[in-house]
Amino acid sequence: MTRTAGLARAWYSSRTTWNATLLRPLSWLFGGAVALRRAAYRRNLLQTRRAPRPVVIVGNLTAGGSGKTPLVRALVDALAARGRRPGIVSRGYGRRTHDTRIVRAGDDARDVGDEPLLLAATGAPVAVGADRVAAACALVDAHPGVDVLVSDDGLQHYALARDMEIAVIDAARELGNELLLPAGPLREPASRLDTVDAIVWRTAGTVRPRMRGHAREFVATYEPAPWINVHDAARVFDGALLADPSSVAIAGIAHPESFFDALRSQGFRGETRAFADHHPFRAAEVAFPQARAILMTEKDAVKCAAFADARMWMQPIRARIPAALVDYVLEKIDGPQAPRNAGLPGDQGSARV
Repeated sequence: MTRTAGLARAWYSSRTTWNATLLRPLSWLFGGAVALRRAAYRRNLLQTRRAPRPVVIVGNLTAGGSGKTPLVRALVDALAARGRRPGIVSRGYGRRTHDTRIVRAGDDARDVGDEPLLLAATGAPVAVGADRVAAACALVDAHPGVDVLVSDDGLQHYALARDMEIAVIDAARELGNELLLPAGPLREPASRLDTVDAIVWRTAGTVRPRMRGHAREFVATYEPAPWINVHDAARVFDGALLADPSSVAIAGIAHPESFFDALRSQGFRGETRAFADHHPFRAAEVAFPQARAILMTEKDAVKCAAFADARMWMQPIRARIPAALVDYVLEKIDGPQAPRNAGLPGDQGSARV
């Protein structure tokens, strides 16, 4: 178990751990720095800049994954179904480059980031940059028809002015011990949720969220989609591969066990290998010569595509969002006169991620 995995286990433990107790003084220092930074933006000591289009932030309070990217993809698809022309901005975490750039099909995930490369599959234009205002401006310059910008992460990126904030919470893990880093998983105090426009709970299976009493709380259901072969999308998955003990599952995501547990619920009996979030896979690391199948997330697949063989399979995740959330987003960026439920089939929008 890596040091990061050990910390995460302590953060989400059902009881207070010695790690959290020892690290609490550091979390007080971190909290002070967070408060000072936010106060500096409120008092205009640090500058907030407005992008050339309305901005919707999809972020979270916890370090690591909570399901932001699937929600961004579902929201972008739903906005497009309503006749809007959304664009996506992202930091491009984990990439080896530091510039601001437009993400294009066929880009190397090491240059643009794994999640932005996935988001580009929506057909919406995507720009990455540590300075999200610069990324937003570059995107609109390249695609002037874009009429709304959705930011993948950025809740704490106060340099970018926003028209709406959505905080995503994993209903299975919630906010852990609700302590600030490094004693807990929080990047800002839990009270920050009182100031966001909406909370979206990520749920799967029978997990029910414990609502926090926010005026706007929504539930999004995350569902596994059919397996896709990374080397040849025309291949058909054989369910017997899940039960084969020689099969190997890999995961370079924030919470690998969530993927492994989902596989076990499907009958998986093979070996698991966890890697750090955004890990840049090399062919030798995932060769596994004795494995009949190598199973992974779609986020990991974009980094293995260049050397994938026929044994490699990915399972996308579909986020289903309520139409009421899309209504509220449009109301925030267009005003109360925004049309409701136009062009969105049924009760929910969905996207495969």
